[in-house]
Amino acid sequence: MDLTALKIFKSVVEHGGINKAAARLHRVPSNVTTRIKQLEEQLGAKLFLRIGRRLSLSAEGKLLLTYADQLLRLSSEAEAALRNGKPRGTLRIGALESTAASRLPPVLSRYHALYPEVLIELVTGTSGALVSHVHKQDVEAAFVAEPFNAEGLETRTVFVEELVLITPKSFGPVRSPKDLENRTVIAFTTGCSYRRRLEAWLSASRILPDRVIEFQSYHAIIACVAA
Repeated sequence: MDLTALKIFKSVVEHGGINKAAARLHRVPSNVTTRIKQLEEQLGAKLFLRIGRRLSLSAEGKLLLTYADQLLRLSSEAEAALRNGKPRGTLRIGALESTAASRLPPVLSRYHALYPEVLIELVTGTSGALVSHVHKQDVEAAFVAEPFNAEGLETRTVFVEELVLITPKSFGPVRSPKDLENRTVIAFTTGCSYRRRLEAWLSASRILPDRVIEFQSYHAIIACVAA
């Protein structure tokens, strides 16, 4: 719907006639009359009733006035929001579960303090799944672990992590992949960068785990390894 036509319509209502509205809008009366008629034709409704020399709103005109106020207010708000340059709306970020728990809370807290009008939505998953989300534009950015295929994406190193292998205390030290032969591995699902590194390390020595149990939680993985 033409916002200019709505402004003209609202001005005619507020000033009680075509001539006064035209003077206020710096338009000739014939132009105002034409715009009102075009609006009525577009909506298929009579917006004004002429009583003597006065114009009175019809039932349809009263209904349109309610919407016109809302539409013009939203238009002004949209212009103000875009002109002030402050971020607003929804920001969807992806992250590994470990990153979301240990790294992001202070970062997201500072961001929220700077840009309170931005609604942050956090999605967790494996590196492979998160990279796919970025490619599909389901999220604006994601914190993932290397290695992964970054074709078509811009990357930046933000954290350096130490990757460790955990075993039960009774297991003894792990000095080579052979120490894990015929053992059960507990890991995230396929697509996890950490799992890919472990599998590459084992396969380099032609070692295959007895089985791989897939969990979705770091807490569950650590607890089950300890048990």
